[in-house]
Amino acid sequence: MNIKSPIGRLRLLAILEGISYLLFGITMPMKYMLGIPEPNYVVGMAHGWLFILYLLFCFQNIMIHKWSFKISVLALGASLVPFGTFVADAKIFKPESSS
Repeated sequence: MNIKSPIGRLRLLAILEGISYLLFGITMPMKYMLGIPEPNYVVGMAHGWLFILYLLFCFQNIMIHKWSFKISVLALGASLVPFGTFVADAKIFKPESSS
């Protein structure tokens, strides 16, 4: 993964954003079942920033690579579904980076 290219940075962000989303599966039970809200604040803030950066990098790559409307919607929508960014990385971003 070449993080010096726009698609490489998007791939890295997709993985980090996906991990931060999945961490809510740990921090939400900690907050609501165990009464420990602090980890949720940290994960929430990190996830918020990574989500925004992911969307910005998606728009950057949409413009650079002239992705179709369908691919653009799938790439942007992937951030709304658990594991979505991992699938987008494998199906959309990785093939693009090898060409």
